[in-house]
Amino acid sequence: MTMTQWFIFFLVIQVIHFLATWKLYIKAGRKPWEAIVPIYNAVILMKIINRPWWWVILLFIPIINLIMIPVVWVETIRSFGRNSTADTWLVILTLGFYIFYVNYALDVTYIEDRDLKPRTATGEWISSILFAIVAATLVHTYFMQPYVIPTSSLEKTLLVGDFLFVSKFHYGARTPMTTVAFPMVHDTIPVLNTKSYINKPQLPYFRLPGLQKIKRNDIVVFSWPTDTVEQFFKITHRKIRKPIDKKSNYVKRCVGLPGDSLSIKDGYVYINNKRLELPDRAKPQYSYYVQAKGNLTPRYMYERYGVTGSFGQVKQGIYYFSAMTEKAADMLKDNPNVISVKRNIESKGASKMAPVFPQSSKYPWNQDQYGSIYIPQKGKTVELNLDVLPLYKRIIERYEGNTVQVNGSQISINNKPATTYTFKQDYYWMMGDNRHASEDSRYWGYVPEDHVVGKPVFIWFSWDSNASGPFWNKVRWDRVFTTVGGEGKPRSYLVYFLVALALWYGYSKFRKRKKANS
Repeated sequence: MTMTQWFIFFLVIQVIHFLATWKLYIKAGRKPWEAIVPIYNAVILMKIINRPWWWVILLFIPIINLIMIPVVWVETIRSFGRNSTADTWLVILTLGFYIFYVNYALDVTYIEDRDLKPRTATGEWISSILFAIVAATLVHTYFMQPYVIPTSSLEKTLLVGDFLFVSKFHYGARTPMTTVAFPMVHDTIPVLNTKSYINKPQLPYFRLPGLQKIKRNDIVVFSWPTDTVEQFFKITHRKIRKPIDKKSNYVKRCVGLPGDSLSIKDGYVYINNKRLELPDRAKPQYSYYVQAKGNLTPRYMYERYGVTGSFGQVKQGIYYFSAMTEKAADMLKDNPNVISVKRNIESKGASKMAPVFPQSSKYPWNQDQYGSIYIPQKGKTVELNLDVLPLYKRIIERYEGNTVQVNGSQISINNKPATTYTFKQDYYWMMGDNRHASEDSRYWGYVPEDHVVGKPVFIWFSWDSNASGPFWNKVRWDRVFTTVGGEGKPRSYLVYFLVALALWYGYSKFRKRKKANS
């Protein structure tokens, strides 16, 4: 829906509210015109139902308003004596239109000082659950979201089994665009395994002010731009076009910023013709062929060289390693049982993997030899011709909502001939540190700014499913309560947290005992 359509919809809601409640406003000692003034009518309604004014804010927050609006319906009829279970179900099942019946057909009396406490234990339990969901949804949507690392694309920096807190406020929280969705879940309702949202109506993209811009080498969580799968980890043959905020979440390192020129030479990333300098916590990995005299076992390679990627023999004495750091490879060369270690690099024009972006014969690139490619910046204009169109067509059509037609050598945008194009938003280039085992921008291109979700800031738990032994052996204790960013070896703050928790618990017990004695 456009802003104009949303405005008309908002005005229609105000008229419906006025027609349904103006008599009730009078019985509550208010003026009938107060029921039709937008926003002001909601503030007055909060006074009538004896609820705090800030509930009005919750009524305008997507997803949360799906919970709050039925609550306000129920509170409204209860303020006029309709307290039965039947009344509650009627107002909910009729989507609030039962209030028309109360307003016009019933002789109700306003209860000014009604008891706001639920009359039954069930009612109190439901009330507590609802507001817990509201509070959790607010935190989840605008401040901090939990996330688990499912793949090894950022291995060494983020490990499979790391449980993260992703900050929404660092880059500015993206307000929900999908207006009708199940709270506290992403695209799928757990257990039921059904879609958690309705595609329409959609709100326009908006982002709250953030603390910082995305910096080079930041690890970023974003909505996968080309997501057409039904669920994460469940690829179907049906292409499902998801709303932006319901696309599967990916986490990668931002290596290219808006306005940069990026290229990849022999697997190394170059930005504006200079080799990318990575932070010390980043450990890029590549695939290798290793010729050895004896057997190489996973446990030996993990304990001696820190190899966590899969590997196996491709023929007698020759091993293929899917992921290994250059440091580990150099150490392995010095092993007397190893004959040779060779990094697997694709040559120019050759590709053993899936075709890379923009999947065009005009660009015979591969995962190790790529570019140069320009990363679009908001407000910048590029020349448009048949040679560069494959690089920007998806941006123009899908991300920025235009139509593109090609007739001979003539390119038309929105049915108008075009020789240039000006970008409407910034774009980023995201890559995994595990260069040969990462589905990233090399395969699906640019990440639009409106797809950015947040910044991982904290690992609150880490679980190694491959470790043997009891539960506590599988926990990576050195990673629990560590920061994602920073320099040097990650430092765990778990002990400090436990000490603070014990002090808080002791202080609380002391206060309660002191209060009881007094």
